[in-house]
Amino acid sequence: MVSLIVAGEVGFWVVLAAGLGLRYGLRLRRAGAALLVLLPVVDLVILAATVADLRGGAVADWTHGLAASYVGFSVAYGHYLVRWADGHAAHRLADGPKPTGPPKYGAARAAHEWRMFARTLVASALTVALIAAVQWLVGDGARTAGLDSWYPRMALVAGINLAVAASYTAFPKREPQATPDRRP
Repeated sequence: MVSLIVAGEVGFWVVLAAGLGLRYGLRLRRAGAALLVLLPVVDLVILAATVADLRGGAVADWTHGLAASYVGFSVAYGHYLVRWADGHAAHRLADGPKPTGPPKYGAARAAHEWRMFARTLVASALTVALIAAVQWLVGDGARTAGLDSWYPRMALVAGINLAVAASYTAFPKREPQATPDRRP
């Protein structure tokens, strides 16, 4: 199962790189877009393999939960990652503008962190929903009990991200003051 998840993660980045390479390197925009549309297929393959493994009699362990988590985070963060990679590829391969990173200071940074928290919350909720669906589909609580540890784990992940977002709101990072030029 771990091998499948690693292959899925590698597959995600390979398909993304190939799609962006076609789009910007070879100027084949439609072919590149077609490859990028295939990115969710990687998630479906991992999810289907997880369900098939468990329905085939496997006893759930942490790897099955990891597969659900991978899919949840891929769905929640996938568009953000593709847009980030697209901006960098356009800059490096097609003389596009240099992509701007996330804001570094003040309210803008806090707002960015809250958007990241929202993505993490969606990812955690999807993970929990997928685990519950897998447990329901398998229908054998004894074989899927190993997935129960993922419920508090996803709450912890969301809680940590909540704390990070709240800290940027309560203690906003201030832009450094310009130091006067001291010339002799």
